[in-house]
Amino acid sequence: MTEEQPVSEPVGVYLRFRRVFGDGSSRSGDARKRAKREPGSTVPFGGGRDPEGLGSIVDALTTRLGWSSPLARSELLASWTEIAGAETAEHSSPAGIEDGVLTVHCDSTAWATQLRLMRVQVMNQITARYPDAGIQSLRFEGPNAPSWKRGPRSIPGRGPRDTYG
Repeated sequence: MTEEQPVSEPVGVYLRFRRVFGDGSSRSGDARKRAKREPGSTVPFGGGRDPEGLGSIVDALTTRLGWSSPLARSELLASWTEIAGAETAEHSSPAGIEDGVLTVHCDSTAWATQLRLMRVQVMNQITARYPDAGIQSLRFEGPNAPSWKRGPRSIPGRGPRDTYG
């Protein structure tokens, strides 16, 4: 348009949209190919429109969102009985996973020692069943001994020692 002629409002709106959104004829070759419709693409039972099971959809969603590792960790903690065995699971329980280390609390130091000896078998079970959990090592802890460092009758210093001398 020349400057002598005043631009009507519809023409001004059209020119502004053309500046903002671009000219349709100047699209790239890829954009023109995507815009073309294939003859069978909108058929109700055409390719890519097959129904999928809910499990496969949830698996794809968790993988895409990066949830597979936390879900594998929670499944591992929930299925400790199958991993360690029924008798062993009665005397031990997983406490948590931190920095790739699975911490397991045991009823006694004897059970903690026994599980330390079984570390390779337990680790093989975990890596075979839950590879996404990211478990790199296991830590077995026995029951905690009482601490005499804190409490109503504790005193500062070295504590009860031999005072002869």
